[in-house]
Amino acid sequence: MTSLLFIAAAYLLGSLSFAVIVSRAMRLPDPRSFGSGNPGATNVLRTGRKAAAALTLLGDALKGWVAVVLARALAPQFGLAEDIVLLCALAVFIGHLFPVFFRFQGGKGVATALGVLVGLDPWLGLACLATWLFMARVFRISSLAALTTAVLAPAYAGLLMGWGNTAIAVLVIALLLVYRHKSNLVKLVSGQEDRIDARN
Repeated sequence: MTSLLFIAAAYLLGSLSFAVIVSRAMRLPDPRSFGSGNPGATNVLRTGRKAAAALTLLGDALKGWVAVVLARALAPQFGLAEDIVLLCALAVFIGHLFPVFFRFQGGKGVATALGVLVGLDPWLGLACLATWLFMARVFRISSLAALTTAVLAPAYAGLLMGWGNTAIAVLVIALLLVYRHKSNLVKLVSGQEDRIDARN
């Protein structure tokens, strides 16, 4: 029962969509109503409000990090196995993708995944962040950067932390992230994908 409460709390935390929350607070258009329609930092950036995009990125990343760090800190006090941390990592990520507070219409999970990975291992998070930044800098396409990072993340996890349950959890996150970017894959192949600095 305690494990289920941990997982449910992580899911509810993940369900807080900061793109929508920040946009409402700053009286910006709903990010689901323009551009890619994705409630994420990249789409919020298309409003031209860099501060809003930064707050969205920070909030979505922090919730992933907080879920993992709190689970790791509290699990021993409740006699829970270490794997509860991985289950909470998956729950907060799934909460972002399918948030109960926003009719299960969530973002694509890049920032939240990064927060989760940093929580699991700072070096893992740093490797993924460096990959994303490099790809985004060179190609100026957020989805391409995210997909490349997703493909490499499980390998980074295996090399840094061993090929055990953590690597499997990272693989699941990576597969879900790729799935959420399926429409972007079609646009990438056809050469129609938006660039990071695009305005709509």
